[in-house]
Amino acid sequence: MSEMKRIFLTAVVGLAMTHPAVAQWNAEDEPADGDEKEWGSAAEFDRYRIGGYGEVLANFMSYGPWRNTNSGGSSDKGRNQISLPRFVLAGDLHFDRKKKWTLGVEIEFEAGGTGTAREIEWDDENGEYETELEKGGEVALEQLHITREIFPELGVRVGHMVLPVGQINAHHEPTNYLGTSRPEAETIFIPSTWHETGIEIFGKALDGILSYQAFVVTGLNADGFRRSDWIKKGKQGLFETDNFTSPAYVARIDVAPVRGLRFGGSVYYCNNAGANADKVQKYSGFKTPVVVASADAQYKGYGVVARANFLYGRIGNADRLINEAHRTVAKQSGYTTDNFGKQVHSAAMSWGMEAGWDISYAARGMRGKALSALIPFVRYEWYDPCYEAAPGKAKFDQFEVSKWTAGINYYPLKELVIKADYTWRRVGQGKYNNENEFSLCVGYSGWFFSDRSIKAYHARRAEKKLSADKEVIAKMNQRLEMQQREIDALKAKIQ
Repeated sequence: MSEMKRIFLTAVVGLAMTHPAVAQWNAEDEPADGDEKEWGSAAEFDRYRIGGYGEVLANFMSYGPWRNTNSGGSSDKGRNQISLPRFVLAGDLHFDRKKKWTLGVEIEFEAGGTGTAREIEWDDENGEYETELEKGGEVALEQLHITREIFPELGVRVGHMVLPVGQINAHHEPTNYLGTSRPEAETIFIPSTWHETGIEIFGKALDGILSYQAFVVTGLNADGFRRSDWIKKGKQGLFETDNFTSPAYVARIDVAPVRGLRFGGSVYYCNNAGANADKVQKYSGFKTPVVVASADAQYKGYGVVARANFLYGRIGNADRLINEAHRTVAKQSGYTTDNFGKQVHSAAMSWGMEAGWDISYAARGMRGKALSALIPFVRYEWYDPCYEAAPGKAKFDQFEVSKWTAGINYYPLKELVIKADYTWRRVGQGKYNNENEFSLCVGYSGWFFSDRSIKAYHARRAEKKLSADKEVIAKMNQRLEMQQREIDALKAKIQ
């Protein structure tokens, strides 16, 4: 069977496995929120709304960072770290009163943002000018698109958009998954959050039971493929413009047969990632097709939260990619120059599941008062970015991981979550040192305000002021009536 036939069959299988999901809390489970009554729902808007999400994360690890260089895996020397994984500002704007044209924007500040400073160094450099790196993070435009909703069954979106490959890419806010970090099985070998520039067609059918999305967007750059995280670093964006020589085609279908339950699947296909490389001459004579298929499912209801996901992907001609295109890589390129690191494998695969139960569901009197939700959970994941070696190449087994996570999620409000969990990683089927860690996270996501919520707030304040004024007037009338009665009594005495 030719390589292209294998790629095509993988895509067909991925669509046939349409099994993912997403779901919302049942409406009757939503807690009463005094702030929402005061401000109105910020998700509802006539002209604009502003929101976002973010998180603070602390990890206490029993292992060192050198799994790939030591023969036994990571060292036993523990380490701790704290980070700001991301802070995102989001906004939507309706251009017209009929709400048919909408602008959507998301800006992400990753790891505290980035920045440099220009200064004069007098102490050691005799007054020389220097440029200092102040922040080592990233500022990225995660989304910027214009949407035209023609009717419920058909809409068009153009711009920079998130690709719904897998479950976590479409639902990546910290209040939408149970662990302190995004599931590794869905983020270890594909970009997360995966956003590209292009066009999308979307819509719903069967009274909202079926929804679909189809994209034509910028494809991956094969220069970034490597063994440790497969195609994850192949996402473009290093230069001012992205190569569109070989675009990617993405499709996703979701089915929600009953309330709280959803199944879905997605397929990503790029015919030749080598054509999007920085220097395409390295890929002359062969193509590098990429396909990724995903299936996932989710249920939320009666206090239960359950999710499952599966990812499988293949790279065509991975052996020629290693031997020819990756044979010489410039250090200044930013891609890996390590001979082993460049040995990307032909296939990667992962699967995982998580389940939790909201304790507050059994004590409804607590909901909306002491908390919005309290969810203990357990998660299992297995992943291997080196699932199948390229023809004639060795397989690296230190990247195969099975992982258990157990923890708890405390929601003081439905937009705010405090998380704690413990993770056990088994590396290379037990051939390498285990990697365990305890983690804490505080995260939030939601719409902060909208034109409608501001109007509701001012209307509420005006109503309160009017009510207070009425009380003052009523009291003044009472005093006037008392004074009038006293005057009448005096008149009666005089007469």
